[in-house]
Amino acid sequence: MMLLALKLILAHFIGDFVLQPAHWVKDKLKNKGKSKYLYFHIGVHALALLLLLQFQYLGAIAVIIVTHYLIDLGKLSLTNPKNYRWLFVVDQVLHLLVLFGMLYWIFPFTLDFKTIFTENTLLLITFLVFVTYVSGIVMRMFLAPYIDEVAKSDEPGEGGSLKNAGTYIGMLERLFVFGFILMQQWAAIGLLIAAKSVFRFGDLNKGKNRKLTEYVLIGTLLSFGLAILSGMLYLYLTDQLAP
Repeated sequence: MMLLALKLILAHFIGDFVLQPAHWVKDKLKNKGKSKYLYFHIGVHALALLLLLQFQYLGAIAVIIVTHYLIDLGKLSLTNPKNYRWLFVVDQVLHLLVLFGMLYWIFPFTLDFKTIFTENTLLLITFLVFVTYVSGIVMRMFLAPYIDEVAKSDEPGEGGSLKNAGTYIGMLERLFVFGFILMQQWAAIGLLIAAKSVFRFGDLNKGKNRKLTEYVLIGTLLSFGLAILSGMLYLYLTDQLAP
């Protein structure tokens, strides 16, 4: 069953990402169902499935191809500049659900949620949510007294800042730190801090804004501190749960 699942997913990746040039995507968005590249795209999917499955499970392949066409057609009809990112996610989820359904059709199996949602699994999910989202909110609460003061004294740069870039950078750096601790790679955390310092030094030095520098340092240390404490606490709790 695992081999079949991997073949289905690989065929999807090849058809949807590897062998779908950018100009195909642009033409499909422009011409919707009239685009010839929509049918080229479906043909690539069909060929990838036939080759990887060695012309077996033809009924499942037919269902996958037809549903893929309908899902893509629906996405193209609904896509606009405001929702294209969310529709991309929905599109991929629907495709994967179809693959999951075909896998169940060929090899019926049961899902035991008791084995999936074990204490260790829930503990990991809880800490991942804390390190990404909850820690960001906690940091904003701690840094709230300084935000207005820094904003007033900060001189706008040449290119400004990307929307929500700081939030995503913080989430990613805490995930990296958390992962490094789980792998016992403490030296990698030092390299990550050094890399961030190199990127931030030019902006801070150029702006010569002491308040902004202090604000960034506080935020960075707080972010890394929360991630390190989360990793250490997670390791301690997993040891306690071990039989």
